[in-house]
Amino acid sequence: MSRPARYRDLYLDYAASTPLLPEVLAEMLPILRNTYGNPDSLHIFGRRAAAPVLDARDRIAGVLGVQASEVYFTSGGTEADNWAVRCMGRGEAVVSAIEHAAVLAAAPLREGGSRTCPVPDTGCVSLTDLEGTMSKDTGLVAVMGVNNETGCIQPIREIANFAHAHGALFFTDCVQAACTQDLAGIASFSDGLSLSAHKIGGPKGVGALIVKKDVPLRPLLIGGEQERGLRGGTLNVAGIVGFAAALEIAAKRRREFSEHTGQIRSLFESRLAVKLGNGVRFDGENRAPNISHVTFFGGEKSLLARLDLEGISASGGAACSAHAARPSHVMLAMGRTEEEAQQGIRFSFSLATKADEILHVADKLVSLLS
Repeated sequence: MSRPARYRDLYLDYAASTPLLPEVLAEMLPILRNTYGNPDSLHIFGRRAAAPVLDARDRIAGVLGVQASEVYFTSGGTEADNWAVRCMGRGEAVVSAIEHAAVLAAAPLREGGSRTCPVPDTGCVSLTDLEGTMSKDTGLVAVMGVNNETGCIQPIREIANFAHAHGALFFTDCVQAACTQDLAGIASFSDGLSLSAHKIGGPKGVGALIVKKDVPLRPLLIGGEQERGLRGGTLNVAGIVGFAAALEIAAKRRREFSEHTGQIRSLFESRLAVKLGNGVRFDGENRAPNISHVTFFGGEKSLLARLDLEGISASGGAACSAHAARPSHVMLAMGRTEEEAQQGIRFSFSLATKADEILHVADKLVSLLS
């Protein structure tokens, strides 16, 4: 029997990427159509392209409560993470074991070397573990705001204070935090943070690294004098404008978004808990409301593909690792076995996710596991 039309193509992978918001596209279209000059050119066409970049930088700085000169545009969160971890400050970097792959892969390339801080099974970094990992050479501590697989909100204010008390800088990957967390509050105690537009209803291929003005920062990409001589490459003007629009919208809708997705997740997890009992585990503590990472005990590795055949799109974890056969590094870091780490599915929600849809997904999971 065919499924109702309203349950076809259900998207529950908003943590991987989000649809471009109509309001964002409306701001981008005039740039895409008419503003083709290079924003670093000195003629009139260059100035016409530079003006919207300048405005977008001011808008983003306004949302974050930082200075416009502290906003550096990048190609996305991965570049921003690499840049921060490799080039912010001096000395050794300490990164948590649950960081995005962009941080974990970049850390060993840092000139001062790196160490990895373990995490408990809650999925939240502890100051005790951090203290046991840091050394006298630690110059940078990197802990993400919200984990991209479990949604665990990290105690980054406490970690930042701890890092500063030990003479280290603090950087936080806020790519997954932008829809639910107070970014201005985070920016107020962080030395650097990263963002990506396509996680918040903006376009793909644009992000930002925010670095406070007194923090030493070396270039990662060289070959041009863009971004005050610190990041070579022609700026994505339309993408930057869309990024600014999306960030303003995300900040305005943060409370509504959190309340709605929290209700959706509660419905989803409650239905699964009632139907499957001890057959499921909801991974992590202190979670952002829009993410539910579920381990299905006894679930086949094909469960995700079977959901896809049913018109339900979710993920096994981070999209950047979707093609890897390895189990989730986040789950392993939380003490899960390799088998358990391959039985998890991440469901992520948005304002567009409806209650009847999420209950349909829960019931479909139950039937697939029966």
